Amino acid sequence: MDRERGTAEGVTVVGAGAITALGPTAGHLWQGAREGRVAIDPVQALPMEGLSTKLGGEVTDPVEPRRAYRRPEGFRERAIELALVAAEEAMAALPGGLVAAERFGVVLGTCNAGLLSGREWLRAGYEGEVPAPELPALVTPQALAESVGAAFRLRGPVLAVNTACASGANAIGLAADLLRRGRADAVLAGGSDAFSDVVFAGFHALQSLSPEPAAPYCATRQGLSLGEGSGMVVLVRAGFAREHGLTGLADIAGYGLSADGFHATAPHPEGKGAARAIEAALRHSGVAADRIGYVNGHGTGTPKNDPAETRAITLALGEEQAARTAVSSTKSMIGHLLGAAGAAEAIVTAYALAERTAPPTASFTTPDPDCPLDYVPGAARPLSTGAALSNNFAFGGANAALVLTRTEDGHRPPLPDTDRVVVTGIGLLSPAGGSAAEVWSAYERGESPVEWAGGMPLGRVDFDPEPYLTKRQRRRMDRLGQLGVAATVKALTDAGIAPGGAEAEAAGIVFGTGTGPMEAMERFTGPLLAEGPAAADPAVFPNTVYNQAAGQIAIHLGLRGPTSTLSVGHATGAAALAYCADLLAAGHADTLVCTVTDALTEQVARAYATVGAASTRAPGAPADGRFTLAEGSVAVVLERRSHAVARGARILGEVLGQGMASDASRARLWDPRGRGLERAMRAALDEAGIAPEGLGAVWLASAGLRAADTAEAEAVRRLLEGCPVPPALHAPKTVLGEPMGTGGALTLALALHDGGSGDRPVLLNSSSLGGSHVSLAVRRAAPGEGTRTTHVTPTGETR
Repeated sequence: MDRERGTAEGVTVVGAGAITALGPTAGHLWQGAREGRVAIDPVQALPMEGLSTKLGGEVTDPVEPRRAYRRPEGFRERAIELALVAAEEAMAALPGGLVAAERFGVVLGTCNAGLLSGREWLRAGYEGEVPAPELPALVTPQALAESVGAAFRLRGPVLAVNTACASGANAIGLAADLLRRGRADAVLAGGSDAFSDVVFAGFHALQSLSPEPAAPYCATRQGLSLGEGSGMVVLVRAGFAREHGLTGLADIAGYGLSADGFHATAPHPEGKGAARAIEAALRHSGVAADRIGYVNGHGTGTPKNDPAETRAITLALGEEQAARTAVSSTKSMIGHLLGAAGAAEAIVTAYALAERTAPPTASFTTPDPDCPLDYVPGAARPLSTGAALSNNFAFGGANAALVLTRTEDGHRPPLPDTDRVVVTGIGLLSPAGGSAAEVWSAYERGESPVEWAGGMPLGRVDFDPEPYLTKRQRRRMDRLGQLGVAATVKALTDAGIAPGGAEAEAAGIVFGTGTGPMEAMERFTGPLLAEGPAAADPAVFPNTVYNQAAGQIAIHLGLRGPTSTLSVGHATGAAALAYCADLLAAGHADTLVCTVTDALTEQVARAYATVGAASTRAPGAPADGRFTLAEGSVAVVLERRSHAVARGARILGEVLGQGMASDASRARLWDPRGRGLERAMRAALDEAGIAPEGLGAVWLASAGLRAADTAEAEAVRRLLEGCPVPPALHAPKTVLGEPMGTGGALTLALALHDGGSGDRPVLLNSSSLGGSHVSLAVRRAAPGEGTRTTHVTPTGETR
């Protein structure tokens, strides 16, 4: 950062890789896009009977990555392999050894993650077979990210974003944040999704598929065409690129996020939510609207999405600028790549700037009065301006926009007006109780809330949704969404913010889930396996995306600020809190709610037991070196401190620092010496400016899984070695159960409730089953640090 000039350092794309229906490289993608070549053809690898289309943007080139990943013999997870192929091309642009492994991160976006692995797990079970025990470890978004990280031995932050069709763009924006915050020197970022009969059946049930290649923005459009593939980029700081003679393709100048809060699948018809994301991207990039010469549009080809996006571009750029800006849709050539769309389209946008060429929208023949902009019909044309937008909008009204600039122009975004980040509200639902006080009391007394169910000890939340959602509202929501809404209502109320009020509307929602919407996936996929596409339930399909709960929270509680969904395994809670803190510190919002939720199902419990992580011991039996599973939901309201003070909020605590690291093991296990976790802890303390001897406590990730707990104990021992008075060590999950992704948020709630540390800073540890570690340094507020001037009842009344 250059504080004297008031600008931040740029972030440069120095490597790009892609595999799509246009070919096996980023060069093929750009050449085909520039020529307007349509690669949406009859699908060969899937049965298409019973569907409203036979077409898709299928990858027909061999998908054969050189690097291996852990998988069952004879089974291949195509989403991982597509990501590895694209990553290998992108990484080839960076000289080997230039960036230390500990300073090289991964951020992977995906919509469906390892859906093929999950489908195979369910199929085998339904047909009476014994599923391969490796399958569950390939299902989640974090499994994809960790497989890619391990393949290249990258030991920096490893994170997975699942904001549905906005995931790829969101991942690139988050990666740029990591670089600007100094958390990495290089980040491999992008997205990946593969074809499956499940996804085709879902979009068929929604009546969204076009029988002809998609014709975005055209009056004759009939819907979208699905595509598959991956796009990956290597990002570094611009100064690093110059210092090492790396050639930049384009710069990521900034990005913006927003929530429509309107509908589970349809966009806001006036494009208001999408316009907010574009406006935020322009503001944070420091690029004026009149500098945008090209927009790579979301452009799906559906009746509602294209006019809504057109209105959003017009609102954000202004009528005159929008009218003279070239807009085109890459989806018209490769189909909709879902979670990979934003990454592939960002690569096309980068090439467009580098080669000064605006690619066309294929299949555009007839103007639509509802889409009156310039969609570059027919052929590519010269592009003179040095800035462009790439838009991606998703189910649940999750919007992401990237601003890219030409590298040679040397644009530098403005330095953000940073601020401290404080906690002002907490709401939780746990098997041990509905408040931090109740959960702390259970932990302090050593009372486990788990019960014997289905041959396993499980901790389930006793939950009545009626106070938070009407029966009608719950009709199309799964348990994940219901738990998330309830915890968020409690947190907003605790913070003195009325759900649905003006303060809530300005707030955003970052949702986290370790295992995701497995209840909905089971409900949707099971009938398909038995009966085919005719059994696809359009009411259930929208709930199968990981960010569906974030969308429901935004819709029901009126949150319209930035939104994202992270799925980082058991490190999700801490990772989501860390992302919130960075978004707030950089001025993306004044208030964010971080809601982390995981729900237990029979299949989830069985999967954990199969991989040897979850205990199956009977009550009273000796410990078996595994953890006891639990579910839960924790919501935390975080604010910029200046905003919290201005509104007279009660301050509960402060986020002081964060650290992230990965063990990058191809075996997907912890480093037995705990070196990755130690690096994460030390990074958090360094950012907070705290020495180990200044800690009041360390809240451990320890939950009863012997190998992981032993590694953490080694790391903590080294960290605290030489401390004259060692801090207290708390391991609440060994008593309360392992709440999967919710653990990091739960320990924050407990640490800020009491924990016996007073207002001394504490360290919170979280680790995924694949060796990704996140550590947070936080402190409890001192008495009188914040004063509540208003009180909000659970029904939203302000008094």
